[in-house]
Amino acid sequence: MRVAIGGFLHETNTFAPSKATYADFEHGGGYGSLTEGAALAERLTGVNIGTAGALGVAAERGWDVVPTLWCFASPSAHVTDDAFERIAGALIDAVAAAGPLDGVYLDLHGAMVTESLDDGEGEILRRLRARIGPDVPVAVSLDPHANVTAEMVRLSDVTVSYRTYPHVDMAETGRRAAEALGRIMESGRRPAKAFLQAPFLTPIAWQCTDLDPARRLMARAAALGAGLDAISWNLGFPAADFADCGMSVTAYGEGAEAAARALMDEIEAAEGEFAGTVWTPEAGVAEALRLSEGGAGPVILADTQDNPGAGGDSNTTGLIRALAAAGAPSALGNLYDPEFAAAAHAAGEGAVLRRPLGGQAGVPGDAPFEAEWRIERLTDGRFPAKGPFYGGKTMNMGPSALVSLGPVRVVVVSAKAQMADREMFRSLGVHPEAERVLGVKSSVHFRADFAPIASEILTVAAPGPMAVDPATLPWRRLRAGLRTSPLGAPFAG
Repeated sequence: MRVAIGGFLHETNTFAPSKATYADFEHGGGYGSLTEGAALAERLTGVNIGTAGALGVAAERGWDVVPTLWCFASPSAHVTDDAFERIAGALIDAVAAAGPLDGVYLDLHGAMVTESLDDGEGEILRRLRARIGPDVPVAVSLDPHANVTAEMVRLSDVTVSYRTYPHVDMAETGRRAAEALGRIMESGRRPAKAFLQAPFLTPIAWQCTDLDPARRLMARAAALGAGLDAISWNLGFPAADFADCGMSVTAYGEGAEAAARALMDEIEAAEGEFAGTVWTPEAGVAEALRLSEGGAGPVILADTQDNPGAGGDSNTTGLIRALAAAGAPSALGNLYDPEFAAAAHAAGEGAVLRRPLGGQAGVPGDAPFEAEWRIERLTDGRFPAKGPFYGGKTMNMGPSALVSLGPVRVVVVSAKAQMADREMFRSLGVHPEAERVLGVKSSVHFRADFAPIASEILTVAAPGPMAVDPATLPWRRLRAGLRTSPLGAPFAG
């Protein structure tokens, strides 16, 4: 079997302050730089991404693999038209140039919005079909935060989404998608499809599959899929202002419609369970100090609204200010400020630097935090990630610094990637297990590596572009009737 393999991933928050440029995909946001051709297999094999899993299946089955292109950029506002046209063009040209194919595997996210297109993945598949025709099977792996559209389902033969959030099964999902592609290629039969959309949005902070209701519902999805080619519950990314934003179910194979309906019924019945406690920065810090008095492990404050894994720029200062005001023994990361990091490197370890930190995104209610920062440690930002989310990748955070303001220490980096691996602290001399309070610029992914050491986890809502409650976002283009929060008011259009 001759199979083309490639990927183009971006999660778009249309309310975020910064767009994804071609240079952002070249860098890769911690996941590795844009890769083309034969280098793709060499660079991606053995890491925890969908393409790696698909490559594993291809090797086991002796497929003739045509590696095309793979890239990723940190979640942000819209993908620029320049970046989309250059990358999508190169990907599809490489598939078309491969000659006759038995199948195509694509590693996509499912929530890409460009400056000109609401449905980036649907457009990629439309252009692909225009070049390879309707008969070549196409399998797609997706992030569960995909805002799946009817066009994506129509133009592919099977879509398979991760089952975990924090995402720790990316490579396994690539395997499942490649195996489904193999069944189609070998049998010559396309499976029946079912696609349903949920009538409400859910906050990402309460989509964690380590906790109910998502844990229970994802297990139910897996059970319903036992007799199918594939079934996926897509949690949706509730920060993309277009009609298809939100949760969905896709199912493939005999009985797909009944299975999809059964799962969606249970999702809708659980609507009111997608809720939790959100703390102000000041109240969260006070509670963290109270809880940490026993010393059973760090209390973690999730700075959810500035999560760079959901479109934040990872540079708001609300939580840092609250930690400093309380004199909390603590460490926070990552704060994205390349100019500050460069100035710290110029000043050197041990120096005191009076300079504004963060606040560059212009988020309402946020501002740079000017103080006398002591430079504790400097690195080049390169280190191996050891936790389950980044899965063994070599991170490149650019020139990095650990700075302190009294008992508060801040990890300052030159590349955006959410704090989801303890090595991001350790690489600068902070041992997270020994800290009393940890602040993380993340919503859920940090749990994969930090939950085992945490005595408590609190979700904090400091100013930031990723609203903890999607109902507070200034929606304009959702489909009429969609509830913008669980059990909330329907969007009027």
